[in-house]
Amino acid sequence: MATAVAPRFFDSFDGQPIAYREMGEGRPVMLIHGYFSDAVTNWIRYGHAEAIAASGRRVIMPDLRGHGDSAKPHDATAYPTDALARDGHALVAHLGLTDYDLGGYSLGARTTARMLATGAKPGRVVFAGMGLEGLIDAERRADHFRHILSNPGTHERGSPAWLAEAFLKTTGGDPVALLHVIDTFASTDEAIVAGFDWPALVVNGVDDDDNGSARALADRLPDARYVEVPGNHMSAVTKPELGKAIAAFLAG
Repeated sequence: MATAVAPRFFDSFDGQPIAYREMGEGRPVMLIHGYFSDAVTNWIRYGHAEAIAASGRRVIMPDLRGHGDSAKPHDATAYPTDALARDGHALVAHLGLTDYDLGGYSLGARTTARMLATGAKPGRVVFAGMGLEGLIDAERRADHFRHILSNPGTHERGSPAWLAEAFLKTTGGDPVALLHVIDTFASTDEAIVAGFDWPALVVNGVDDDDNGSARALADRLPDARYVEVPGNHMSAVTKPELGKAIAAFLAG
């Protein structure tokens, strides 16, 4: 059962208010949710944050810009390239974190990679719902999302676009803000990814190839553990195995 956690807020690098939630005590780990989602949906609703906190961790979960309780400006200038990573750095600074772990699911995993590529210094790293292609080619699915957001109510029932739009409705997403979020996407050169030498967990749904090959990502990283959990890209976040895998890795 989900535990209600009230949001806290801070002003990011450009003054936009960013929401975050915390659960537990101990060594901090920042976990970043996926596109169209939010901290509650990704980490709290299905018990992942609670499982990780129970292992003795302070779990910090921001809502990405344009998502959840964070600012959702409609001005394109509020969405520069790498804005999400800059928000992440700003939250690390706001909380005064110096000894922490970092990870994310899907877009949250790509944001994690961008934070690493731009100076973040965590102890351990989690890439969930992410493959190698999703990091080195951030635009590979951008048109898919632009189509979903720009053509509401027109998608064939049961299609990937229809399912994504249905999920968007459950989270109350703002299509205008989310279209601008796509403009923040940035790729990371494969050579830079290969230099991510932090102890890493690559955890992915057994039927999930939305962001390319997670196994290829694990093989490319110098010090990675690869774990498969049940589900596809949409359903893996509902499975307790995801939170258990992250908790076990962080405890190791």
